[in-house]
Amino acid sequence: MSTDQTDGIYLFQGNNLIVPEDVLEMSGFRGLPPERIRGAFGEVVPFLVPSVDGTHTIPGYLLDDTVALPPHWCSLSTRSALSLMAAEAGIGEILDGSGLIGRFFRIYHIMQWRRESVFCGSCGTRNGDAPVELARLCPSCGRLEYPRISPAIIVLIFREDGKILLAHNKKFAGKVYSLIAGFIEAGENLEAAVSREVREEVGLEVRDTTYVASQPWPFPNSLMIGFKTCYAGGRVTPDGEEIEDARWFGREELPDLPGFGSVSRYLINLWIEGRL
Repeated sequence: MSTDQTDGIYLFQGNNLIVPEDVLEMSGFRGLPPERIRGAFGEVVPFLVPSVDGTHTIPGYLLDDTVALPPHWCSLSTRSALSLMAAEAGIGEILDGSGLIGRFFRIYHIMQWRRESVFCGSCGTRNGDAPVELARLCPSCGRLEYPRISPAIIVLIFREDGKILLAHNKKFAGKVYSLIAGFIEAGENLEAAVSREVREEVGLEVRDTTYVASQPWPFPNSLMIGFKTCYAGGRVTPDGEEIEDARWFGREELPDLPGFGSVSRYLINLWIEGRL
């Protein structure tokens, strides 16, 4: 396996990407040159994450939370970094796991997993890295731990008049409205998860659920599986716990939408363009 020499090191601290203030063109961001990091933080030894196809590695380094950033360096939330990278990227790039955004998703996901898997979940011994695969290996009991992936559904709900349902989650910034989404329960299939989440969050019944697209979503460790489905009955009733408001919207009356780079915006854009 070889390291792609055209790519620099992705530097993280906690959940944030660390970059110099003069790194403004994030759409083509491929990490930082080692000498740039060395000049600000001293010598670092990055962890090399193998790409999904195994053809190269992606270097990443996680700063300790106590490290103070030097002048002219900034901490950028990974969601903000994604929005910047996706702003000029095409739809194919956003969903392409081998593209820049896919590589960023992978390195972020793995670096956070390594931070959260320091100790063995069985015996509590400090974990090491497995020698021949991407896994954590307990030197005491031999337990292997692989990167966690939590599948979740996200769904665009149509009504007969052509409108779609958009909802405002309490966790959303500002007045952003997006699609209904939720994690899949143990023993549940994807279509059942769509029906359950829609029923629980907004009180509707749906039918004719169809898969559209998927996207890795490492916030923190999800795989978002996108569907479209048809309204089959019920009155929109936000659950009040997660969903504060939900309404039917036409193309000429859209609220603030989620940022570019997410499969939710991808599905909404397909509908706006008449392709879904």
